[in-house]
Amino acid sequence: MRRRFFLAFLMMGAAPAAAQKESLGTYWSWGAFEENGRCWAISQPRGTARAREPFASVGFWPRSGERGQLHFRLSREKRAGSAVLLRIDERSFQLIGRGADAWPPDAHADADILAAMRRGVEMVVETRSTSGARVRDRYRLRGAASAIDAAAIACA
Repeated sequence: MRRRFFLAFLMMGAAPAAAQKESLGTYWSWGAFEENGRCWAISQPRGTARAREPFASVGFWPRSGERGQLHFRLSREKRAGSAVLLRIDERSFQLIGRGADAWPPDAHADADILAAMRRGVEMVVETRSTSGARVRDRYRLRGAASAIDAAAIACA
């Protein structure tokens, strides 16, 4: 679990200033990037009132053997004890969440979700915020497969 937080931290620009993110392409509302041998596909939710900058990402970290690792930054910090549910069209997946971050419980769940993302139209991450309000971050999946493939190829 700590590794996912660390990877998300690196992904959001905490790498040394000398490192330059290289855009691998924009695919509708998804983008793909490479930096220092790490690659990722990333998107922001549509139409969400944001307390922070939420995103959905799929990371590839060849040096650590991670491929297709999902991470979600929620638009609001989740309430302790609240479940985090990911829906892709008619399929639902339970995520693990802490603070404003969520991720699948294991690599098998990562793979199942990635397969659903490739076929899906819309993805929604839902939970309750610390104030009890509903958090619902909606993502369009058009272009997700292309961005994921671009990131995977760049870090193959």
